Amino acid sequence: MSEGLIPPVGPDDHAQGPPDAPVTLVEYGDFQCPYCGAAYPVVHAVQKAMGKRLRFVFRNFPLKQSHPNAEHAAELAEAAATKGKFWPMHALLFENQRALTDEHLLRYAEQVGLDPAWAAQMLAEGAFAREVSQDFRSGVRSGVNGTPTFFINGMRYDGAADAESMIEALEGAISR
Repeated sequence: MSEGLIPPVGPDDHAQGPPDAPVTLVEYGDFQCPYCGAAYPVVHAVQKAMGKRLRFVFRNFPLKQSHPNAEHAAELAEAAATKGKFWPMHALLFENQRALTDEHLLRYAEQVGLDPAWAAQMLAEGAFAREVSQDFRSGVRSGVNGTPTFFINGMRYDGAADAESMIEALEGAISR
């Protein structure tokens, strides 16, 4: 089992913050996972506290056995990404994670400015299943076995998932 991030963060990743930030936080997450839902405001607090010193990356790791709507939610986020709407969709999915049926997903697509008919077609065709699967496989290679799983500058972070602890670990990574 790996302790490092495979592959490293690259241009195809969904990232917020400067590419040359001194520290990168990667989350493998599942839009239907309640623990990821709890981590969502923590990550926001960390981003706010760290400012331009942090690059945040999100990779999909839908746990389909436990969360039957997670796969389509991830596929919709990937579809939204092709229209420059990944982060608004990411926010909507986490803020409404108890309502992720396909019917709900199409409403969220419309809310972020996507054509719901196009979104429905993309989901029906599994047009973005490959991208989700690539993220999932990279997570498996990186030793991810649950969500959320975080990496700081490519190394797995197994500390507490509260803002204060994460900020401390991120600051430590900057000073090393």
